[in-house]
Amino acid sequence: QVQLVESGGGLVQAGGSLRLSCTASTSIFRIARMGWYRQAPGKQRDMVATITIGGNTNYADSVKGRFTISRDTAKNTVYLQMSSLKPEDTAVYYCNAFGPVNRWGQGTEVTVSS
Repeated sequence: QVQLVESGGGLVQAGGSLRLSCTASTSIFRIARMGWYRQAPGKQRDMVATITIGGNTNYADSVKGRFTISRDTAKNTVYLQMSSLKPEDTAVYYCNAFGPVNRWGQGTEVTVSS
């Protein structure tokens, strides 16, 4: 079963950038969709960005133009490049692999200070 490990979170000032990485224990070549989700304290987990096996991407309106999802199948890794960060981007960010399995990573915390 695929296991996902996120990294790259941390504390950053508003306007700064971070790159999150999600490395899978197996090949992601055949995973239908990989994505990043986030959960702020007291709130539900929401989709941030996804990328399909065909390379199609989808973004939450709140991050369009600021975040970019990409993948490197040779490294079994999915990235989330985050720029122009805002305090409201503060959350735990989770990686997800969907199709044919549904797996979550343990999360990596991102804190954006004002």
